[in-house]
Amino acid sequence: MKILIILAHPEEKSFNAAMFSTAIKSLEEAGHEVRTTNLYKENYQPVSGKENFTRLKNTDYFKQQDEELFAVQHSTLMPNIVLEQEKIEWCDIMIWQFPLYWFSVPAILKGWVDKVFTMGRFYDNGKIFSNGFSVGKKAMLSVTTGGPQKNYVDDRYGDINSILFPIHRGILEFLGFSVLQPEIIYSVERLTDEERKTLLNNWSKRLINIEKEITKNGVL
Repeated sequence: MKILIILAHPEEKSFNAAMFSTAIKSLEEAGHEVRTTNLYKENYQPVSGKENFTRLKNTDYFKQQDEELFAVQHSTLMPNIVLEQEKIEWCDIMIWQFPLYWFSVPAILKGWVDKVFTMGRFYDNGKIFSNGFSVGKKAMLSVTTGGPQKNYVDDRYGDINSILFPIHRGILEFLGFSVLQPEIIYSVERLTDEERKTLLNNWSKRLINIEKEITKNGVL
């Protein structure tokens, strides 16, 4: 399968980076094709605006969706955005590797979403959810948290699935992706070296058979 992995963590020695490296190695050894985007390493600029485009349809009043639609016909998106779009269109499965920041993705990853998933190419009127452009593709979140698992199963923080719902439903499923069960590593700063090795090994074993996984809705 063709698999795209997006990493959003600033530290190259972090456990997120280890998950990222383990995923690449395990998937390639299993015969899958892998492409990546390492947002911090590439110094990705997350602010979305007029600079997304080489020229504007309307220079007097900026409306991003109108400019995105114009870009579909006139190829006015910046080349670095188009490159990311081509990776997404290429892949069968997309994995996001990131630490949970304020119950969401890091700003650099949210900015990537804002810039890359453009109207007219990844969604449009009536082209969402089961009619979306990405129907047939799968997506998975691989997330680390600072707090222990017990904080994400009661009323303290809320259930982890509820926390991830805006990403699963509001971004991935909205675009047409089928969502796989997330990989959650809790209390990452408190893990022993042995626990880290075990978790990385488990992650590797999961990825080797990723093409056989069913989605959160029970679809293969």
